[in-house]
Amino acid sequence: MVQLRMSQVADVLGVSADTVRRLVDSGRLPSSRDGGRPRLVDGADLAAYLRAGRDGPAPAGTSARNRFRGLVTDVRTDTVMAQVELQAGPHRVVSLMSREAVEELGLEPGVLATAVVKATMVVVERDREHEGGACGPVPQRSSRSSWSAHSPAAVRARRRTPRSPCSRRRR
Repeated sequence: MVQLRMSQVADVLGVSADTVRRLVDSGRLPSSRDGGRPRLVDGADLAAYLRAGRDGPAPAGTSARNRFRGLVTDVRTDTVMAQVELQAGPHRVVSLMSREAVEELGLEPGVLATAVVKATMVVVERDREHEGGACGPVPQRSSRSSWSAHSPAAVRARRRTPRSPCSRRRR
């Protein structure tokens, strides 16, 4: 059973901790308190709350299930292609499309739009930042990272990283 602090729930929902407290106080989001300790929200209860708030099934005629409503924050166009940035809650979604599509949809900064994502592969990473494991948080690697995969820090990080039992990677 994963227990989340109010600030963690606020991060997941993309709202302030005060908004989470109002959700808890109104009874829309269950929480528990142990003595004088801060209120905690069970991860399963938060998942149920998020499921209840979904828009429902995808529109007929499409198999894409990942829909992100948001605000267009930037549109860059050239003669043929365009790059559209959409802010969907705490997430920035970038789409490359034709200039003609941008014009037909009337996309410009400030317009509400929905990014529909259909992917053949989606990577899901478990957030270990707030877990009290013996090894601490899993180091986050990015394309901007300056450390080599064979550096001493990278080797130590791999040794601390728990492996999936179904991992096919061999050492």
